[in-house]
Amino acid sequence: MYIHLGEETTVRGSEVIGIFDIENTSISKHTKEFLASAEKNHAVEYVNFEMPKSFVVCESGGEDKVYISPISAATLRKRIRNVKSEK
Repeated sequence: MYIHLGEETTVRGSEVIGIFDIENTSISKHTKEFLASAEKNHAVEYVNFEMPKSFVVCESGGEDKVYISPISAATLRKRIRNVKSEK
């Protein structure tokens, strides 16, 4: 099953490693370094250019990808729970 991250972006639920609230987690030095590294490695995809509310870390084929989403982390977590409960 797929998780809708906003606009026309969807990812497989099985690829999601974590869903994070961007406002609460970007305070951490480690999170800033992680996001900067992902950006440097061209592993960040902006779902759109509205105010970001969350970021989703996914792994596919041995490579990590970070999606910056305008949808809240709480909403995305509900969506992934619904996908996992449908199995």
